[in-house]
Amino acid sequence: MKYSDLLNITQEYGNPIYVYDAEKIISQFNRLTNAFNTVKKLKLNYAAKALSNLTILRLMNELGSGLDTVSIQEVKLGLLAGFKPESIIYTPNGVSLEEIEEAAALGVRINIDNLSILEQFGSKHPDIPVCVRINPHVMAGGNSNISVGHIDSKFGVSIHQIPHLLRIVELTNMTINGIHMHTGSDILDIDVFLYASEILFETAKNFKELEFIDFGSGFKVPYKDGDIETNIEELGEKLSKRFNEFCEEYGKELTLAFEPGKFLVSEAGYFLAKVNVVKQTTSTVFASVDSGFNHLIRPMLYGANHQIINISNPKGRERYYSVVGYICETDTFANNRRINEISEGDILCFKNAGAYCFTMASNYNSRYRPAEVLWYKDKPILIRERETFDDLIRNQIDVKDLFEAKNQKAAVK
Repeated sequence: MKYSDLLNITQEYGNPIYVYDAEKIISQFNRLTNAFNTVKKLKLNYAAKALSNLTILRLMNELGSGLDTVSIQEVKLGLLAGFKPESIIYTPNGVSLEEIEEAAALGVRINIDNLSILEQFGSKHPDIPVCVRINPHVMAGGNSNISVGHIDSKFGVSIHQIPHLLRIVELTNMTINGIHMHTGSDILDIDVFLYASEILFETAKNFKELEFIDFGSGFKVPYKDGDIETNIEELGEKLSKRFNEFCEEYGKELTLAFEPGKFLVSEAGYFLAKVNVVKQTTSTVFASVDSGFNHLIRPMLYGANHQIINISNPKGRERYYSVVGYICETDTFANNRRINEISEGDILCFKNAGAYCFTMASNYNSRYRPAEVLWYKDKPILIRERETFDDLIRNQIDVKDLFEAKNQKAAVK
């Protein structure tokens, strides 16, 4: 996309606003598919939590993706978007047995990550096959805030609990049709990931009726020029070779599954915000935009570095700015960042805003969540309207009559 296209979108639909480039999503999907083209059965299950807009889900379905979901609401969104139940895998954490049963009744694949629920579900529904999420106790990600494979993680069944797991399977006579792991986001060291995969292969040998092995995802994408990223092609070559060898040892062609989210949509996303105020103090120049962590929380929550470009003045002289929001909290997007000279009214573009950005937005300070636009075949398509005051109070119940009655009673006295 060109900067002029993004500026035109703000003029047509306002700001702040999220924009997603469909062509980038498609190219990322094809890149990942091509990296594993020597595997006979490959299934990419898009992680809905990264960006759950219904139109994005429909695009993923059109590409032939499955869907990775973590809540019953995401399951229902997937079904509404046209995914077949068998193309949806439900991988919750810490939910009730009742929610898992509701998902199972819809016909989606079930992935269970703790022994308690596994035993309860297997005892009540031994005829429903389930996948089991294993914690290999390996951190393949580079960011400890978003790694879920460490020994104290709340996710997955510890590899040290495999004997207990096998006992539950034997006593309930349930079928395990898949084995799954997810070590966390921002995978940098492919050898570490392959080491975790070996643990998964070894665990898989305990189950004779597997249909698939799910290696999670967490592939790192570049967030700035020259940034490091997961070498998907190298991973594809090495893991495909080892997976094919395992299938031969296992005596059956299994499906190699991934659940990419950030890899597919992060670089496709742009967040656009207008500069309200340029404020200079004794040591800092602040550029305050019409947004805050209510719209984009990742820099404050994870320390994420989103490249910021002044698309209103992309060739201007660079100066140092701290980009901040309008929330009544510390909501700093960037500290002393070199950005082309900023004036009030300019539009700033935050790159890599496709994953875990809008989906984590809120109404804090009673602000409205922004609109979303899909850039498809060189045209902008509005896929979510900007919220209004009516949206803000839609589910609130005004009990003003209660207080009016109290005031009337006091007045009588």
